[in-house]
Amino acid sequence: MSTRAFKMFVVASVVAVVSACSSPVKLDESSNVPVEDRSGQNTGANPNGVARVDTTQQGLDPLNDPKGVLAQRSVYFDFDSYVVKDQYRPIVENHSRFLNNNRNRKVVIEGNTDDVGSSEYNLALGQRRSEAVRRMMVLLGVRDDQVEAISFGKEKLKSTGTDEASRAENRRADIAYR
Repeated sequence: MSTRAFKMFVVASVVAVVSACSSPVKLDESSNVPVEDRSGQNTGANPNGVARVDTTQQGLDPLNDPKGVLAQRSVYFDFDSYVVKDQYRPIVENHSRFLNNNRNRKVVIEGNTDDVGSSEYNLALGQRRSEAVRRMMVLLGVRDDQVEAISFGKEKLKSTGTDEASRAENRRADIAYR
């Protein structure tokens, strides 16, 4: 294909794309047809069950509201796993939304494990858990410099019991604001 033919092809392609994007239909903005709002914007949650974080009210710090959506700060994991389960995604999404609206705030994701296994293994697993939550937040728009991932391994137990329920309580990543 010659250079001239190639240039003509490129110009024709651009014209075709631009004309395909235009709309020949004019909207009648003068009609007074009532429109019912079914967006769900004032319900407090989106269709996925994720509540909106309102940071516009003066004097109210949503981080200190024990009934607020940001009160939940732990993401729990299955044994020997670092996959964020679907039931904990809304927690990460709510905190991500808050961080996106408050770019001056920072968090440290603290990875934890139960007391089963060596200290070295649990430090690595705790780091993978905190990194999983950090990566999810970054994918949700949180700036990389707002979130840090660390591991405590089995050093910061929430429960000291040796039964499965106690150990399950220790398999977590905590979201700590700084």
